[in-house]
Amino acid sequence: MKPALTDLGLNLAHDSFDSDRDQVIAEAVAAGVGHFVITGSTLESSRRAIDLARVSPRQLRATAGVHPHHAREFHDRDIPTLKELMQAAEVGAAGECGLDHFRNFSSPEDQERAFRAQLELAAELDRPVFLHQRDAHAAFIEILDEYLPSLPAAVAHCFTGNRHELEDCLARGLSIGVTGWICDERRGHHLRELVRLIPPDRLMIETDAPYLLPRDLSPRPKSRRNEPKYLPHILRTIADCRGDDWTTLARVTTANAMKFFGFPVSPAKGHT
Repeated sequence: MKPALTDLGLNLAHDSFDSDRDQVIAEAVAAGVGHFVITGSTLESSRRAIDLARVSPRQLRATAGVHPHHAREFHDRDIPTLKELMQAAEVGAAGECGLDHFRNFSSPEDQERAFRAQLELAAELDRPVFLHQRDAHAAFIEILDEYLPSLPAAVAHCFTGNRHELEDCLARGLSIGVTGWICDERRGHHLRELVRLIPPDRLMIETDAPYLLPRDLSPRPKSRRNEPKYLPHILRTIADCRGDDWTTLARVTTANAMKFFGFPVSPAKGHT
């Protein structure tokens, strides 16, 4: 029997899915993915994520937030709008929010301002947070430490850091999301060792589709678009690296994500 997996990070509102969104979900369900968290990275994509989640609320959840790349577009006048979005019944977490000093599409100052604003909202609304961090670990942890006592839970989405960064996150009680980055022999090889350090009750899996197509898929898809149907491949890679039974790991990671994002207790039967 195929596992009923949960993809904790899927950019389903991305325009690359506009022509075949329902088919993408149907193929993922056929592959054994039962639940999906649709990432919000701007005010508009958060609205779209919520609208999509409303189509099948037992199967789909959304996040509502502003990615650090878009922090320069987020202003104090937008806070009431984001607060309203975060309060939607379909929203399971605040974010994607955090810091990204790898590209600095927004200035570090704008990123910090937007990050703090979202953490304050999450604390006020008692929402878990869906976190992004790249090349900004020290500043990220310093800010996060101010708010963690007031937050119900947090997940480090798409973790790609080193052992020190992982230990910092784990010491603070964060859950860890692992993507197909672990399947990339150029950049993700170190994760094959680090993933063994993550306690089972804090591990979740994700595709971050349409990004981060696993490089070791065989045969390699003609399209470079990542899809949630490849989540079982990521699960098996993680299980092999940890020395875990993959069906057991499927149940554990699914239970973690279902609880974190507040999915209904009874499993979904399919996309409606």
